Amino acid sequence: MKPILPRLGVMFAVLAGLFPLLPRTCLEVHAAEPPQIRMLLVTGGHGFETNLFLKFFTSNPVLTVQAVAHPNAHSWFKADKADQYDVIVLYDMWQDISEEAKKDFLDRLKEGKGLVALHHSLASYQKWDEYAKVIGGKFRLEKQTQDGVEKPASTFKHDVKIPVKVLRPPHSATAGLKDFEIRDETYGGFEVAPSSIPLLATDEPTSGRTICWATSYGRAKVAYIQLGHDHVAWDNPNYRRLVMHAIRWTVGQR
Repeated sequence: MKPILPRLGVMFAVLAGLFPLLPRTCLEVHAAEPPQIRMLLVTGGHGFETNLFLKFFTSNPVLTVQAVAHPNAHSWFKADKADQYDVIVLYDMWQDISEEAKKDFLDRLKEGKGLVALHHSLASYQKWDEYAKVIGGKFRLEKQTQDGVEKPASTFKHDVKIPVKVLRPPHSATAGLKDFEIRDETYGGFEVAPSSIPLLATDEPTSGRTICWATSYGRAKVAYIQLGHDHVAWDNPNYRRLVMHAIRWTVGQR
């Protein structure tokens, strides 16, 4: 009987030569897809381009979006609906809130639901001081007296070209982002809590310096982004990345 080892060696050599010809899909090991993020989107109290804004989120395959609007949105903060979402995204500018709804909202944060507050949500619940503590700041709709000191109403200006600087060292919510420019609405004279961590800044004169920050409340990670007035801002790829980074951070994916 003739030895078979040389033949086996030839066979393995031939097979090895075929590997480069195989489709890449046969050889690659793909990374696992990130888990789906269930998002509760809260709107109401301020006009906006509804369909375009909803598409901003629903077009992202990572997100499952439950959109709710005032005056019925607060019912979604109740415990029996809490298992239907991972993160709350606020794009409302609402004032009325019952004591029960306040407790429900705070309970969800104490449980660890993520919270991303966008743009005019900084002006919600003007008479509820705890809300400003939750999101780490406040836009004053009218002049107010705080600790005996009168503070003027905050300001705004539409259609401004805003230079945006990513502050260093980068935070988990902004890591990978570079400085960018965006056309958007500016806010001036608003409050930023000392405990808030500044993430983005601008030297635009009509704007407050800090325009994005991170904070926490209970077990919740909280991010606020001042940008995002209309489709011009939403279409900016840097804004899209910023919002998704913030959402991912609040649910523990960054």
